[in-house]
Amino acid sequence: MASFAIEDFVGNGSLQGLLPKLLEAGWDDVPTLKTMNVDDMNELNMTHRQKDALEIRSYLHNRALMQYADTLEESGKSLPELLKLTKVDLTTVYGMKRGHVARFTDRTTTSDADTLPEAYNLQASRRTASRNDSLYKDISAVTSRKQTMTRSLGRANTAYDVSLEQSMVDFKIKDGRVFKGIVASMPDEPRACGCVQATPVTENVAPYSSIENISVQKLTPEYKIGTERLVKSKSPPMKASELWRDKPAVIICIRRPGCIMCRAEAHQLYAKKPIFDALGVQLFAVLHEQIEAEVKDFWPRYWGGVVLFDRSMEFYKSLGGGNLLKDKFISGFLFNPRAIANYKRAKSMGVEQNFRGEGEIKGGLYIVGRGKSGIAYQFIERNFGDWAPHAEVFEICYQLQNPQGSQLELSQSIQQRD
Repeated sequence: MASFAIEDFVGNGSLQGLLPKLLEAGWDDVPTLKTMNVDDMNELNMTHRQKDALEIRSYLHNRALMQYADTLEESGKSLPELLKLTKVDLTTVYGMKRGHVARFTDRTTTSDADTLPEAYNLQASRRTASRNDSLYKDISAVTSRKQTMTRSLGRANTAYDVSLEQSMVDFKIKDGRVFKGIVASMPDEPRACGCVQATPVTENVAPYSSIENISVQKLTPEYKIGTERLVKSKSPPMKASELWRDKPAVIICIRRPGCIMCRAEAHQLYAKKPIFDALGVQLFAVLHEQIEAEVKDFWPRYWGGVVLFDRSMEFYKSLGGGNLLKDKFISGFLFNPRAIANYKRAKSMGVEQNFRGEGEIKGGLYIVGRGKSGIAYQFIERNFGDWAPHAEVFEICYQLQNPQGSQLELSQSIQQRD
């Protein structure tokens, strides 16, 4: 899977000499750089070759084919010209493997497909000078808001959909008032003909008090151009509440950083960073083990945001209602068809893996409001490799920043269904 290290992204091509200018203009991470449009390129006085290089590398990055980036850029061809080449030419001239040729020529394949509805009318917060039309094009390309809100969190019955919407309407987005919140997880499927019972999951949102005083330690900063690959000096512990004191936060709890499914989940979420930036929401990844080699392999290749260490595993315990959610490899994976499907999904993305570290403690995801407003959403990894649907994550994040408009539209949606 393609790395989020910008030095890896630009490679040895024509974009290399542009790095100082990109940093100065605020194009300092890969997800944001990939949203650059023609106007943005012209503002930086990029050459025709540099524009072609950025288009080619963005296309390859979405398809986890960056190993061919330098070769294809050196050809001097534009992306449309490369896509017109025959499969034989791609294999013999450019050394592309046959399986990779199919991925390269499939124009429908992209890892950045999740977007926001046009109705959100976001105002980008990263740069005020840049006209980032490509990000807004992505934002308006998704299905309607009503479809996003009426989908079940793993359940299909209408009554649950209505209760989900009503719980969202009940939100009071104000400092000092705790959210009612939503708990979500994927459905469980029969394991070994019903002989193996799934790990039960909590139905209640964790109380804010269970996470606000957690002691965490920063292992990495947010990745930018020229950032050191690891924090050299040991960062002092800090209270978790400092993370979301001024801005809402999405916190992804990683089961094991070497796990193929965890890496795929982290990569897919961080690829949407420009959307979270526009929403004014921070991204954090939490680990429950500190193995330096594993952190180095995980960041910034699969995750370019801040990585935190939760020594006491309190974030993980909070997901389980006070207890760690655990599952065995045989019962939780080999006998679980949904976990196997999750593994195949990650495998198809070209993710590498290893088996170092503890892998039975399940993770999940939190969305925490600014200040003391509380936990708006928590997703539980019921099956190995489950991850929160991005449309739901975007929806909750939008509500945190736009509570009045969200509640009015949701109320109208429920009235129409009644």
